[in-house]
Amino acid sequence: MKNKKICQLERRIEKIKHELQKITEMRPGSLTCQYRNPQDKVGPYYQLSYTHKMKSHTEYVRKEYVAQVRKQISQYKRFKKLVQQWVELGIEHSKVQMGKGEKAHKNSIREGSIK
Repeated sequence: MKNKKICQLERRIEKIKHELQKITEMRPGSLTCQYRNPQDKVGPYYQLSYTHKMKSHTEYVRKEYVAQVRKQISQYKRFKKLVQQWVELGIEHSKVQMGKGEKAHKNSIREGSIK
């Protein structure tokens, strides 16, 4: 039983690693369209806001680069999601190897929700 569970977890981790290799350019942040005259929606321009190394940054993005920046942001979100899944699977894998399995995982979730 334990061996089967470990194999399943390892396969899922390998899938995540494979998906991570597909990620190309990425960058954190959110892209918003602002207007010089917001009431009439005249003079649109794009702003990229992000935090890196505990510092907030804002950059202006030319209209011709908006699609590229959106794709980079999407790639970054995918990267973060995959890494989070990998960490969760790694924790579960470690617990199964140490013989704690699902019971310990469920208990830790319950304990975490009480705090």
